[in-house]
Amino acid sequence: MQRNNLILVGMAVLVAVMLFFAARQSRSGQTAGGATVSAPLGLAGQTAPEFTLQSLDDKTVHLSDYKGKAVLVNFWATWCAPCKIEIPWFVDLQKQYGPQGLQIIGIAMDDASPKDIAKFAQDMGVNYPVLLGKEAVGDAYGGVQFLPVTVYVGRDGKVINKFFGLKGRAEIEDSIKKALSQGAAAGQ
Repeated sequence: MQRNNLILVGMAVLVAVMLFFAARQSRSGQTAGGATVSAPLGLAGQTAPEFTLQSLDDKTVHLSDYKGKAVLVNFWATWCAPCKIEIPWFVDLQKQYGPQGLQIIGIAMDDASPKDIAKFAQDMGVNYPVLLGKEAVGDAYGGVQFLPVTVYVGRDGKVINKFFGLKGRAEIEDSIKKALSQGAAAGQ
């Protein structure tokens, strides 16, 4: 009987600690597990950090390769449930806005092998470059504590905003339109 009471007290303490941290995180504007949280990036208005990463087809890719384009940089992982929801949207949005100058880039922040990441991307019908992420790149973009993280970069190379978690498709599309209009390339 005393052992059961001890287990109940332990569970109550655990639940209280979890509630405390959940409340604390929600007040700070960040949550885990795919919750939607807007977090304006401290780099907003600044030039997006340059990166050099390997693609799944073993090419070296730099952010600067997309100079003059609006770029949506999406940090994701194969195990991330919200990522699996938004990737099909990104596929459609790349088709729709690619001809207007949008380039979506997926950065896999995953411990899975490149072969497993490639299979996942193929199964999802990904039609944009998927790069193998590095923690240093995530850090340069203000940290990737939770997934997904999406950063919008205007045609002028400046960061427009950054969001943690799953956003609605309409909100993603609005941010893409803003990125396409930001610093529009000459002659457009």
